[in-house]
Amino acid sequence: MELTSRELRETIIRPTLVYLGKYSDAAENILAAIARLHHQNPRATNSEALYPIDAYLHQKVWDQHLAFAPDLASRIRGLASQREFLNNPHSELTTNLCYATAIAWSVYLAYPQVRTRTINAAPAKA
Repeated sequence: MELTSRELRETIIRPTLVYLGKYSDAAENILAAIARLHHQNPRATNSEALYPIDAYLHQKVWDQHLAFAPDLASRIRGLASQREFLNNPHSELTTNLCYATAIAWSVYLAYPQVRTRTINAAPAKA
């Protein structure tokens, strides 16, 4: 099952950003664009995931960014499954779209170099 862009925005991205207290039109547009680019070029990382976040980047954002932003970390952890997150936290990136969206937003804020690499990896239009 695939979500339309509108469904993705209205049922996943917007509610997640509102829940995090980070909503803006710009934030919504950025996450929708990242998801769309990844969908068009999934070979860069985990092709099953909504966003181009692999296990390494997932761990890195927790260790180097969210560990120092406890309020945001707590809100994001609240989106994760109670049991599965403890057993296999990286699976949340493919099975929990709200959690994946929150992590994608955190990556976007924490690592500007990832923004550039993601944008530059986009396929050229003919």
